[in-house]
Amino acid sequence: MARYSFKAIDQYGKSVSGVLAAPTVGAAHLMVVARGLQPVSVEEKTSVLQYEVTKKKVPREEVMHFSRQLGVFVKAGIPILDSLEIIEGETTNKLFKKVLADMVESLAAGDTFALAAEAHPEAFPPYYVGMLSSAELSGNLDTVLSQLSDYMERDADARSKVTAAMIYPSIVLGMSLVTVVVLGVFVMPRFKTFFQSLHASLPLPTRMLISATNFVEANWYIIFAVIFAIVLVIAITFHSKQGRAHIDSFVLQIPVIGDLIQHVMVERICRVMASMLQAGVALPEAMTVTSESVSNAVYKRGLDTIRDEMLEGRGLAEPVASSQLFPSAARQMMRVGEETGTLDEQLTVAAQYYARELDGRIKKFTSLFEPAIIIFMGVIVGFVAIALISAMYGIYRQVKIT
Repeated sequence: MARYSFKAIDQYGKSVSGVLAAPTVGAAHLMVVARGLQPVSVEEKTSVLQYEVTKKKVPREEVMHFSRQLGVFVKAGIPILDSLEIIEGETTNKLFKKVLADMVESLAAGDTFALAAEAHPEAFPPYYVGMLSSAELSGNLDTVLSQLSDYMERDADARSKVTAAMIYPSIVLGMSLVTVVVLGVFVMPRFKTFFQSLHASLPLPTRMLISATNFVEANWYIIFAVIFAIVLVIAITFHSKQGRAHIDSFVLQIPVIGDLIQHVMVERICRVMASMLQAGVALPEAMTVTSESVSNAVYKRGLDTIRDEMLEGRGLAEPVASSQLFPSAARQMMRVGEETGTLDEQLTVAAQYYARELDGRIKKFTSLFEPAIIIFMGVIVGFVAIALISAMYGIYRQVKIT
């Protein structure tokens, strides 16, 4: 039997995790339920030999189109099993095709749709499975699938905007680095030999440039080892729970970048929670699943704390305000939603508001980042040019005098 790790919520709303042995993921899910727990995720544990450095994932666009298409089939009265077989036959992505084939087998064996999806975290994130579980209980699967596809479309649109905004600055930064390498590796050694053959006294900028070139030539392996060690330490720290929390906390303190990340996190949290509440998911469970879907460790820990304080009877608005993770506008909307019983609507409004704010922050970031990169490139190239020209001019004067 395989071993499965699970995360669940007990009757008091506390997070519980553990490992159990079961023949299938569906059986593991039922074993968690038999313990009186509400499953959040059930995943097969893999050994070190089975671990993949780069884990394959199904593109979000594939899952988005699948959700929209399946919602139409369900609304038309076509059974889920038949719908999955139809979609599987039309899917071109090999990984997703394999996922759908496995889901068809799970459904044929008696598993629910949510259980079949939960067995494939490479395609379906935790919030997706949580909304499916609630939809199957409430009988509004077609509506929830439509909501999921809409959310994933908006999320993909936001990601594409960030990616598009970073293309030009990344190209400029790359060209800057290439320029520095070309000047240091190919140009300066030739000029250095030329200057040495003339035995001329060189100006300070030229001497500084030659010294820097000599240092890199003599210690390139040390420089490479230091850079490699720094990258390795950052990678190890990033993959540790405590180290990731420190890095995420530090990044949030960086001007402009921290503000941008805050708006990304708030927009996503509001969007996911609104979608889950509209699907009928209870607020504590919605917050747990939302926490699992957030990539920033600071916000993940903050959401867990807010949920625990909410279950202790403090409500939602007060723990949200004390967390200091949400801007004043978001806190006010949550307070109004809690007091009027329209939390899902207020979260939707907040998500739309911060989506527009995010667009403005992205434009602001690129408007600051692009000139900074161009100035950096200009300073490097300008310094090299001044060093070479001043040296040539100094040599010319010395030759003319003699």
